[in-house]
Amino acid sequence: MEQQFQSEQPDRTQVTPEPSKKKKNEAFEWLKAIVIAVVLVLLIRWLFFAPFIVDGPSMQPNFHTGERIIVNKILYDFRQPRHGEVVVFHVPTEGRDFIKRVIGVPGDTVKVEGDTVTVNGVKVNETYIQEAIDEKHKNNQLYNDEADFPNEQFKDGKVPEGYVFVMGDNRSNSTDSRRLGFISQKEIVGRADLVFWPMKDIHFIKH
Repeated sequence: MEQQFQSEQPDRTQVTPEPSKKKKNEAFEWLKAIVIAVVLVLLIRWLFFAPFIVDGPSMQPNFHTGERIIVNKILYDFRQPRHGEVVVFHVPTEGRDFIKRVIGVPGDTVKVEGDTVTVNGVKVNETYIQEAIDEKHKNNQLYNDEADFPNEQFKDGKVPEGYVFVMGDNRSNSTDSRRLGFISQKEIVGRADLVFWPMKDIHFIKH
């Protein structure tokens, strides 16, 4: 014997919240969303990324005084710095942060003679400053008339484990590994990934 089911009639009773209570709920939801957003921004700001201001000419022509950059603080928790990457690092003896480019990584032998930079005996193709180098050479001038490496202060050109060799793009006006020696990876704040100010110059940094 077939069993029949009778559908229940829908309950059309509705409850409408009082206007004042509804407004309070909406205001609370908005406040909660804002608080969560602020907390997330702060977490991202302090744990993952950080803004820095370029100060000085050492990275010209690619970076200029007053530019604001975003530094990726967690990248090197997962891997080591690589050739050509622009990094921000702390210099304890100077009590401030520097921005430079990684030229040598652990195990590399670095040599700088004028405008020729070699790593493990192979000339580095420095496309990021080649135009500036060529311009100097047209006038029979060196782009790097500041310092070579190794030198009297640092006689060993081999990068030890846990360190990197860095140089500024403005080779004739840069305090870098030629003067500071190898930089401990423990002092590296992170990789410069984005120029976000001035607005007209916003771009991701090529490495």
